Amino acid sequence: MEMSTDQKIKYQLQKQDEPQVRKKGGLITMPFIIANEAFEKVASYGLLPNMILYLMMEYGMSLTKGQNILYFWTAATNFMPVIGAVVSDSYMGRFLTIGLGSIASLLGMILLWLTAMIPQARPGPCDPRTQACKPTSSSQYSLLLSSFALISIGAGGIRPCSLAFGADQINDGKNPNNVRVLERYFGWYYASAALSVVIALTGIVYIQDHVGWKVGFGVPAILMFLSASLFFLASSLYIKHKIKSSLLTSFVQVLVVAYKNRKIDHPTMNSEVWYHQKDSKYHVPTNKLRFLNKACVIRNPEDVSSDGIALNQWTLCSVDQVEELKIVIRVLPLWSAGIMMSVNISQSSFAVLQAQSMDRHLTSNFEIPAGSFGIFTVISLFVWVMIYDRLVLPVASKIRGKPVYIGVKERMGIGLFFSFLGMVASAIVEHIRRRKAIQQGFLNNPSALVDMSAYWLIPQHVLNGLAEAFNAIGQTEFYYSEFPQSMSSIAGCLFGLGMAFANLIASLILSTVDHATKKGGKESWTSSNINKGHYESYYWLLAVMSVINIFYFIFCSWAYGSCVERVNGIPHETTINGSAKELLKLSSRVNDEGENGKELSKSRLLPA
Repeated sequence: MEMSTDQKIKYQLQKQDEPQVRKKGGLITMPFIIANEAFEKVASYGLLPNMILYLMMEYGMSLTKGQNILYFWTAATNFMPVIGAVVSDSYMGRFLTIGLGSIASLLGMILLWLTAMIPQARPGPCDPRTQACKPTSSSQYSLLLSSFALISIGAGGIRPCSLAFGADQINDGKNPNNVRVLERYFGWYYASAALSVVIALTGIVYIQDHVGWKVGFGVPAILMFLSASLFFLASSLYIKHKIKSSLLTSFVQVLVVAYKNRKIDHPTMNSEVWYHQKDSKYHVPTNKLRFLNKACVIRNPEDVSSDGIALNQWTLCSVDQVEELKIVIRVLPLWSAGIMMSVNISQSSFAVLQAQSMDRHLTSNFEIPAGSFGIFTVISLFVWVMIYDRLVLPVASKIRGKPVYIGVKERMGIGLFFSFLGMVASAIVEHIRRRKAIQQGFLNNPSALVDMSAYWLIPQHVLNGLAEAFNAIGQTEFYYSEFPQSMSSIAGCLFGLGMAFANLIASLILSTVDHATKKGGKESWTSSNINKGHYESYYWLLAVMSVINIFYFIFCSWAYGSCVERVNGIPHETTINGSAKELLKLSSRVNDEGENGKELSKSRLLPA
C-alpha cells in the first residue's frame, strides 16, 4: 500500500532521529544472497545435460540404466525442496537451512569431481554401444550416488528458502519505497537466475565437451565453493527470523485429529461446537469432504483456553486448518494432469544422443555442444512470456476494445497440447534421422555422424518451451489464485512435487518399454545404439499417452468448476507472466503468512 505524503515525511524524520546504529538486512545483503543462488544454479544445472554421456562413456552404463539413475536423481532434487521447506519452517530457520544446503551441494560436487580425477573411482572409458564394458564396483557406485544425493540435499536447502530469505532482508512496511525496493530485488533475482541457466547450458556444457570431465566438473565445484563462501561471508549482516510452525504440519494434524474423532457423529452446521479462530473467515466447515470436519469439533471445552485458543492442535484443529487441507485435496486431480507434460520434458537425454549423432556446426569452425540444445527450450519459454505479456494481450485487448485474458485452466490445457506436439515433432525428426543413418551405413556405428543438421531438433525444444510457458506458469498461477494467502508456500511446492513424481513415472515407463521390447532377443526401443533402437516409437508412445492425458485434464477441469479468479472477478490483466505488480503482491506474503513464503511462482520458469 502506498504511503501518503505526510506519512513519507514522518518516516524520513523518524529515520533522522534514530541513532546511527548499523542495522541488519537491507540492500547490502542482496549481492551475497543472489550470488549464492546464481552460482548454485550454474553449478547444478551445468551438470545434468551431459551426465548421460558421462555415465555411458565412463561407467559403461546402458542408456536405460543411466537414464533411470538420472530420473531418480532429478526426482530427489525436485522433492528435497519440500523437505527443506518443512525443516526451515519448523526446526532450523532459513539461514541455517541455506547454509547447510550450500555445504551439502559443495561436498556433492567435490565427490563428483573426484570420480573424474581418480581413475580407480570409475570403471574407465568404454562405449557400451559397441563393446562389453567392465562392470561398476559397489564402491564406485557408492561414490557416484553419494555425490548425487548430496547435490539433491543441497538443492533442498537452498531453493525453497533463497528467495524468501532475500525478501526478509528488505521487506520493510514502514519504508515508503518498499514496493520499489522489492520490485528491484525480484527483477535482479530472476534476471540472475535466468542468466545462470543460460551459462550452465552453454558455458559449462562447452567446457565438458572441449576440455574434459576433470575441468568440466571442477568448474561447478569451484562455483559452488564461491556460492557457499559468499553466503557465509555476510552472516553478520542478515536478518534471521524466528522459527514458526509449518503449514504441512497443520495438514498432518488435521488428518490425525480427524482419525481420532472418526467415531463421533457429525454435528449440525449451526452448532456451536465448531472451533474457529477469532479473525477467521470460516466459522463453520463446508460440506465437502465431511469426514475431515470432525477434526474441528470441540469435544471437551477444556481443550480451548479462556482466550479461545486451542491448547493442543494435535487434539483440536481450527476450521481454517480443515478448509485449507480440503483446498489442496480438491486441486490434486488437476495437479496430476500436469505430470504428463513433465514426463515429456524429462526426456532430454534422448535429445542429447540425437544431437550428438548429427551435424551441429553453426559455422565451419564452431559447433554447438549436444548438451546445449536445451537452451532453445529456455529461450522459447522466456521469449513467449515477454511476447504474451507485452504484445499479445495488449494488442488483443486493443482489437476487442476490452481487456483480453486467457484463463489459467485454458493456458494449462494449451500447454498440454504443445507438449503433445513436442513429442510428435520428436518422433518425426528421429524417424528421419534413423532412416538416414541406416541409408548411410551406420546401423552398427552409433557414434558416426549422420549427414543431417542437428538444428532439426530445435522445433521440439521450442514446443517444449511453449508447453512450459503455458502449463507450468499456468499451474503455478492457478495454485496461487485458488489458495488463500496463508497457503502460498504450498502453491510454491506443488509444481516441484509434480516434477518429482514425473521423473519417477518416466523411469517406470522407460524400464517397462525397455523390458517389453527386448523380449525374444529383439533390440530394445531404447537401445544404447541409437541407430538400432526405435526412439521414434518411444516418442510416439509418449504422444499417445499425452493425448489420453489431455482428455483426462478436460474432465478434471470440468469437474473442478469455475476458478476463484472468475468467481471473485480478480482483474484479468494481473497475471504472473512478467507482471512485477503481481510479484510484489505475492512478495508481501513472505512475511505476512507465518514465515511460510517459499520460492514464488516465477521460479518455475527455470528448468527443473
